[in-house]
Amino acid sequence: MTDASKVLQHYDSSGLRQRIEAALAAAGLSVGVLSPAELAPLDQFHTRGMAATAELAAALALPADAHVIDIGSGLGGPSRHLAARYGCCVEGIDLSPAFVEAAAYLAERTGLAGKVSYRCADALALPHDAASFDTAWTQHVAMNIADRPRLYREIHRVLKPGGRLAVYDVVIGSGEPLHFPVPWARTPETSFVVTPQAMRTALEQAGFTVVDWQDRTAIAVDWFVEQQKARAAQPAAAPPALGLHVAMGADLGALGANLGRNLREGRAGIVQAILQRS
Repeated sequence: MTDASKVLQHYDSSGLRQRIEAALAAAGLSVGVLSPAELAPLDQFHTRGMAATAELAAALALPADAHVIDIGSGLGGPSRHLAARYGCCVEGIDLSPAFVEAAAYLAERTGLAGKVSYRCADALALPHDAASFDTAWTQHVAMNIADRPRLYREIHRVLKPGGRLAVYDVVIGSGEPLHFPVPWARTPETSFVVTPQAMRTALEQAGFTVVDWQDRTAIAVDWFVEQQKARAAQPAAAPPALGLHVAMGADLGALGANLGRNLREGRAGIVQAILQRS
């Protein structure tokens, strides 16, 4: 089985659109136009959710006419935020046909289908001509990709000269083994996290210059602590209708808890970076 097949197996997507429609109905959102903010509990697949997306976007300072590629777009939460907040056009690519279908459905529900689009594709072989995009975007995706140099070379290829890449990813911390399962991998076989320095070196060797590089680990640890406190303060009950569990399954709590523990123990970290293509 290839790495891509193993990754798809991890993100079990059978009946995904139907589960999303049922979750929206349970939340009283089966009709009407939805806002990206209403969908944020469901479609922001990364540490700190919408807050991290908004911060990364603000660091980019996107113009309204920017043409953006969202690599590993998932359910399309970040792409719809970019389109709604900045007015730019975004093309999302994802390995999973079910996630692509669900993202397109949610684009229709938010009235953003004219600004965002999605297609099934491999990040290591992007189906786009060279110099097609002003900006590339990726959040919590590269941890599932073993060939990091090839990934960054592909992103460099499809960006216009001077184009920017926004990255928000999990990295190796102290070097101590990670606790598994985690949100992107249930076993080490599909986890390809690298050190911050290795990531930076691969990006620079692909032809990128660092514009901004921030360690966001401490703020991520604080976020996990607050999430844990909020859950402890609530009476035991079924999870809310809208949440990442709709797509990721009932064991999401354990996966997220392990990521929080890995960050807290220094085994993992979070990097936010803006880079520019030469």
